[in-house]
Amino acid sequence: MANNNNTLVVPQAKAALNQIKLEVAQELGIPLQPNGYNGNLATRDAGAIGGNITKRLVQIAEQQLTGYTR
Repeated sequence: MANNNNTLVVPQAKAALNQIKLEVAQELGIPLQPNGYNGNLATRDAGAIGGNITKRLVQIAEQQLTGYTR
């Protein structure tokens, strides 16, 4: 059994991260299980979802930092 040590710094962000995951998977045409278990997902597909989530989060952070001044 895998040990999941991924803890969110902001636990309230869980719903937003799940929403991004579902959106990215849908955009890539990768079906996710409605019950949340995706153990049968190919490693390549899981990596594609994770990589695209990271890209999207970086874009969001860059947009937020654009208006940031010290």
